[in-house]
Amino acid sequence: QVQLAESGGGLVQAGGSLRLSCDVSGRTFSSYAMGWFRRAPGKERNFIAAITWSGERTYYADSVKGRFTIDRDNANKMVYLQMNNLKSEDTAVYYCAAAPNTNMVLTTPYYWGQGTQVTVSS
Repeated sequence: QVQLAESGGGLVQAGGSLRLSCDVSGRTFSSYAMGWFRRAPGKERNFIAAITWSGERTYYADSVKGRFTIDRDNANKMVYLQMNNLKSEDTAVYYCAAAPNTNMVLTTPYYWGQGTQVTVSS
């Protein structure tokens, strides 16, 4: 069983930065691929970023490529999403996700956090 808890959301001006954190509990964290998704108001939840269990490979949606960075700290069971040059269209609830392999975390993660709100003012 894996439990995820996001933090770090808030209100930021366009062009600013935020760093989201995902605190993970569960013995198998280091073997799981991890990801971030977001749900904008009135829209479906969409993939944002993913990282393999080893941290060697990362994946990004085109909308955030070059602005967002995902990384992980297996020793401390943490996953992060650094968000730079934020835009108003980045406003959403951001979710941390986990799955046993990369393909699954990109499409149908097993586990989800409760989400953290990010609001970007223009």
